[in-house]
Amino acid sequence: AGAYLAPRTVRGMLPVLTRTTVARIPVGVVGVISPWNYPLTLALADVLPALVAGNAVVLKPDPQTTLTALWAAAALEECGLPADVLQVVAGGGDVGAALVEEVDHIAFTGSTATGRIIAGRAGERLIGATLELGGKNPLYVAADADLDVAALGAVRACFSNSGQLCMSIERLVLHEDVADAFLDLFLERVSSLRLSAALDYTADVGSLTSAAQLERVEGHVHDALARGARILAGGVHRTDVGPLFYAPTVLADVPPHALCAQEETFGPVVSVVRVASDDEAVAVMNETEFGLNASIWSADTRRARTLAARVRAGTVNINDGYAAAWGSVEAPMGGFGASGQGRRHGREGIEQYTEA
Repeated sequence: AGAYLAPRTVRGMLPVLTRTTVARIPVGVVGVISPWNYPLTLALADVLPALVAGNAVVLKPDPQTTLTALWAAAALEECGLPADVLQVVAGGGDVGAALVEEVDHIAFTGSTATGRIIAGRAGERLIGATLELGGKNPLYVAADADLDVAALGAVRACFSNSGQLCMSIERLVLHEDVADAFLDLFLERVSSLRLSAALDYTADVGSLTSAAQLERVEGHVHDALARGARILAGGVHRTDVGPLFYAPTVLADVPPHALCAQEETFGPVVSVVRVASDDEAVAVMNETEFGLNASIWSADTRRARTLAARVRAGTVNINDGYAAAWGSVEAPMGGFGASGQGRRHGREGIEQYTEA
């Protein structure tokens, strides 16, 4: 942070006779509205850069995860953060709306629909807005990919946290030369996933978080089936495991106008698209208003990097689903288009909470 925020001298109008310094000063008070799905990480990923940039922060967590935010704030104060520099406010959308009216910069992680509302109000107030919103993230398996490794990686990328993460893969784009072989390996792994509510790490896939989330997942699957899609795996509400469990689901022949082709599902549902070439794969990956995360699997990493440069997404992983991008905290992370604006992590994640 010190290096990112240090004043820098640049060439002035008249060299020697003038001296020009660019300084970065805090914006003031930063508001952070964090979601329920990663209640510690997604709160502190915005809180900490704002604090080190010299701002005070007001954090409004999702009502389901208020205790996590309070615990984090208490831990930071115990570590030496001055009292009241970080404050937590509890409540729902009305509290979030009030926060936008009071702060000098707003950081929001959540749905695109809510992000548009926040961006509109921030624009009216002429304050900065950092928005990490939805995604319809694709994973492309090229013709030369190691299929066994790709199948394992795709299972993790699609179904970790029951698909309840913004960078989760929801579209599998498969080169037709390897599509059948890949699906054989992928579906075998999907069918062997263990669903459980146990807290001893013996489960592969856990529960959805709320009845509303279950309703959204079921709605997307039923809509796709009604429009002609086929189930390759899952598609079942697993009440035998728990009230909010949904089987990891793989859909084929999903028409482009289906809900799960157009909107973020945010659950354990992935659709399959076959393509005949790398160029067609790039076109399919880009045919969405979202652009948060993408993944390309290929034995030729140089070729994969060339393809990655053509994908409109804030992060593109090669031979990984999303962990490498998220964990590279010196690099900026965020979305294109309907996936948001601004970046968290890295230099950009600190500089955005300053005025230059």
